[in-house]
Amino acid sequence: MALGEDRIRVQFNPSSNTLVDQIKAATAELINTCNAQNDTHDDAEEGRLWSLAMTHYETAAMWAVKAATTEK
Repeated sequence: MALGEDRIRVQFNPSSNTLVDQIKAATAELINTCNAQNDTHDDAEEGRLWSLAMTHYETAAMWAVKAATTEK
């Protein structure tokens, strides 16, 4: 499993909500893209920025999943 899929836990969706699946898949792809860029550069500042981006994508996914699963 790639880093994005692991960090977002794409397999975990007890409600089988298709929107949750979409959010998690898109976020995992963004994290994987950032991680691939991070792996190709040695600059510490650039690495920090890629890591921050991945963390914020992960945070955004958690809020989006919460919104998608809120009882109405």
